[in-house]
Amino acid sequence: MPPRLSPTVRQQRLGIELRKMREHAGMTPAAMATALGTDAPKISQMENGKSGISADRLRSWAVACKCTNVSLIEALGLMTHDRGKYWWHSFRGRVPHGMLDIAELEHHAESLLVLNTTSIPGLLQTGRYASSMFARLRPPLPRHDADVRTAFRVERQQIIADGRKPLVAFVHEAALRMQFGGPEVLRDQLGSLLDDSDRPGVTVRAIPFSVDTYPGSGEDLFLAQGPVPELDTVQIDLTQGPQFIHSAAELESYRAVVAESDATALNSEDSRDFIHRILTELKG
Repeated sequence: MPPRLSPTVRQQRLGIELRKMREHAGMTPAAMATALGTDAPKISQMENGKSGISADRLRSWAVACKCTNVSLIEALGLMTHDRGKYWWHSFRGRVPHGMLDIAELEHHAESLLVLNTTSIPGLLQTGRYASSMFARLRPPLPRHDADVRTAFRVERQQIIADGRKPLVAFVHEAALRMQFGGPEVLRDQLGSLLDDSDRPGVTVRAIPFSVDTYPGSGEDLFLAQGPVPELDTVQIDLTQGPQFIHSAAELESYRAVVAESDATALNSEDSRDFIHRILTELKG
């Protein structure tokens, strides 16, 4: 098969893990090619996600690297089978690639955790709130593009609809008070957030202005937990699009941010009371 022109973040991640395994073993691409009975360019294509790898060849790769992390090998093996068509494929060419990659990441994650500073997490946004978020982009999006992105964001929320995909959302008070679309849109959003907080699998925890510290640097953070810790991924939003982080050192740093958030945020019950008070203020 010809090389993929635009591998997804998940396909790239599989290749990155292959390269990590090879480099940890001190093997050159040429040595790996010899071990697998192929050529060095093919090894390069596998490691950059432009060429797939079968589960059997992946196990041969692990044996050549003397890798004994059985859990990681099995998790990577499952990634080699992922060739299905999913709902977000119907949006290909209609929304930026980064949005498709986020949906793919959410779909394959074991659980989801978000930490938002200035806006309600996308998985918990109402359609009107999401539309208001896209309306603030500069330069302004054409109406059709904004509508498609809003529909895409709403469709993403099906991932938590049945409660089988756990979501923990830490939401700062700044995000709870930011009036994207005006007070009426925010009132509806906070009411919806309260409803979501009672759904199975969804945990919403507020971080008030009154806490004496704030974890991280204020950026929104999304942690998709994989089947093994080595396959966790952090995604943060940048002006040029989403950035996906998976180096061991950076993952540990972001896990520390999550731990600090857990220590400073209100519990679920107090968070609902806190959100309800803000909603009452808006109604008043």
